[in-house]
Amino acid sequence: MNIEDLLIPAPSIPTEKWQLGAMIKPEIKEGGIALIFCSDERGAGGTATPKNFTEVRKQLYQLSRHDWEVPIADLGDFISGKTPENTHFALQELLTYCLRKHVLPIVIGGSNDISYSVFSAINHIYKNLTYVQINNMLTLDHSDETLTEKNFLAKILSSETNPVGKYHHLGFQKHSNEYDAVKLMNEVNFDIIRLAEMMNSTEPIEPYFRKADLVTISCNAVESTAEPFSVQPQVNGLNRREICAYMKEAGLSENLKSIGIFNYQTSSKNYLNQQLLAQMIWYLLEGINIQRSHPKEREYETFWIMIGDHEVAFKRDTFSNLWYFGKSPNIAECLPCAKSDFENAKAGHLNNRLLRFEE
Repeated sequence: MNIEDLLIPAPSIPTEKWQLGAMIKPEIKEGGIALIFCSDERGAGGTATPKNFTEVRKQLYQLSRHDWEVPIADLGDFISGKTPENTHFALQELLTYCLRKHVLPIVIGGSNDISYSVFSAINHIYKNLTYVQINNMLTLDHSDETLTEKNFLAKILSSETNPVGKYHHLGFQKHSNEYDAVKLMNEVNFDIIRLAEMMNSTEPIEPYFRKADLVTISCNAVESTAEPFSVQPQVNGLNRREICAYMKEAGLSENLKSIGIFNYQTSSKNYLNQQLLAQMIWYLLEGINIQRSHPKEREYETFWIMIGDHEVAFKRDTFSNLWYFGKSPNIAECLPCAKSDFENAKAGHLNNRLLRFEE
């Protein structure tokens, strides 16, 4: 496959040596990161007309390159297919190409249904994936064969040949969603985290990101102010500081294979919207660079707690100060948790997530 046939090269943007743009190159380097900008919004009722991401790039390129060492490539703008199906097929091919070179692709733009392409590309190589989605909406529509943002999640979760391992839905807003969809997710023990639980601090939510293979973010989960930030703007949502903090948590995932940022309002001329999307990407890149610098070998302290006549174990990573729940000596078999889970256990309480893990 010739990937150049799928992409329009990124424009040249002058930057200074200390700025991020000075380290962004057009070519892929093994073990690096690839930025892919996408314009196909047909899954959300929009168009596939090429969008102009130059102003977002300018905002991103002018941010600090910090002390990062992970190579970054801007592959340019992905060329939409004649049909949405063509787009999904070609994008999967491009993403698979990146993944086989151990490159972490970041897809920016397009509608939420592009998540299906990203998931499918990863699932072609890796199995039993942990998928984390930040989205105010939880839609499980089965009525249409054509892939849209209303049914892509149902297609992912209902796959019998390549089923998802774990699914965490973050930023859910109760007033906007169908009750039966929430009920079904609870019945199959997938985690649904409401917006209110994500506000003010990332600490209780961080465990959901720690082992994520794929993270997708709908910009609809971010609150809009004077001018819409997303395709379907919301009066309530994560604020600007919160979404940047969660982007960093996504980048810190130990297993991250790819990430997508969808439903951005590409027609926005608002400088602050362009700046926010650029900073979301920057904090994601910071998290990835920090995670890559962590030592591979870790040591863990184990804490045993009696709850009634039942003994449970928590483990603390002595390097990162992150917590796990479980008795297994193999940390991969333990459940990422928060320090607050440990403190609550000392008071005699285990939440439903920990109780399910114990079963």
